[in-house]
Amino acid sequence: MAEQFGQPQPRHGLARCYRHPDRETGIRCTRCDRPICPSCMISAPVGHQCPDCVQGTSGAARAARPRTLAGGTVTDDPRLITKILLALNLAVFAGVVIAGDRLVTDLGMLGYAIDGRTFEWIGVADGQWYRVLTAAFLHERVWHLLFNMLGLWFLGPPLETALGRIRYLALYLISALAGSTLSYLLAEQNQLSLGASGAIFGLFGATAVLMRRLRADMRPIVVLLAINLVITFTWSNIAWQAHIGGLVAGAAIAYAMVNAPRERRTLVQAGTCALVLAVLVIACVIRTAQLLNG
Repeated sequence: MAEQFGQPQPRHGLARCYRHPDRETGIRCTRCDRPICPSCMISAPVGHQCPDCVQGTSGAARAARPRTLAGGTVTDDPRLITKILLALNLAVFAGVVIAGDRLVTDLGMLGYAIDGRTFEWIGVADGQWYRVLTAAFLHERVWHLLFNMLGLWFLGPPLETALGRIRYLALYLISALAGSTLSYLLAEQNQLSLGASGAIFGLFGATAVLMRRLRADMRPIVVLLAINLVITFTWSNIAWQAHIGGLVAGAAIAYAMVNAPRERRTLVQAGTCALVLAVLVIACVIRTAQLLNG
């Protein structure tokens, strides 16, 4: 077999480090997306960053603040939105403890209340659209709150770091809405559905997409997601519809956020969020018409 000596030939598909053009690499900076070799990469909460971004002088706009992988602004506290979401969930739970079950039935995903052989529309079908969001901040049991908040605390900050605050918040809220919407479409209308599980599964889906984008080891998140899906479909009294709705929406939105072309990144990201929201609204309208006319 013939061999060539001298300058090594580049392997197909591999870029060259922007600081060392003679070195091939498959790693890119999570902020500016430029290829970096092992000598240049600096460990970050999510992936690796180049020296210029770490010093706050990324790209041509060296005076501007560095950007996250998805184009968001890099902030000093990558857990702020996660902390606020945690506080909101805890505050609503405190309200449930104080006010009792009445708050749960007033804000949770519930279609109608049964009174003997009759029923009364009290949910989204009766125009109470706010329930698709308020239900995602409600928890009736301590263990339910604990599991969801642990998931939020461990999955949230890396995503907040990679996406930026606004994009991360949009991902969380739309995933929550998607979970509630699928529950409204498929679950029994007299079956109470509540909790942040839809949003948390959205974070699971987004984390898997992010890890794939960074070419990181997928096994930990795949195993963790598989365990949670097994629990979803084997334990009783779990609204699997909310889990699947959040998972699909979170993965779809995250894919658009981390893979959008830089020249029209904001347009693609905002358009994807708007499209998913439009699908959810249309689904709720159609379901409401079915229930009221059925």
